[in-house]
Amino acid sequence: MKKIQNIGITLLLALSVSIISCSKDDDGGSGGNAASGTITAKVNGTRLTSTEMLTVGSKVNNGTGTFALTLQGTNMDGKGFQITLNAVDGEGTYEIGGSALVYNVVSYIEGNATSPMDTQTWTAPYDDNSARGEVKISTLTDSKAIGTFEFTCKNPNDSSIKNITEGSFNVDITTY
Repeated sequence: MKKIQNIGITLLLALSVSIISCSKDDDGGSGGNAASGTITAKVNGTRLTSTEMLTVGSKVNNGTGTFALTLQGTNMDGKGFQITLNAVDGEGTYEIGGSALVYNVVSYIEGNATSPMDTQTWTAPYDDNSARGEVKISTLTDSKAIGTFEFTCKNPNDSSIKNITEGSFNVDITTY
């Protein structure tokens, strides 16, 4: 009887450890499906993917044990994404708006090369402190950032809203 009891306790402990190790705070997600050197997402249901040569990333140490991560990618039509996360401490989930303790900003941009003043930008967070989305970093090194994102953003010029879904990135980064 004692042997069965010990096996039961061992199984219970193993199950507890596996549940605790899967906490959402450290969940960087699956990494998505972006090709190397790109950022991709659906903008109101239409897929947009950045061009590799127009996609960059940087990781800058801010002197507090964390760093700022910026990813930017645009296609040949001038449409693209910018993700700026402050106080990144590694792989995990970073909220846009809401209860985030630091200011994280994401944008969808429709550039206009022939009339740059007509470039339109939709940004989150906006209006209040409501959660507007999240960025999940599944891989982060000094030379690569891989992850997923989704957010809702607003254009301050006309108050239109864009829904960015099924986003993922696989970007080479430079560390400073």
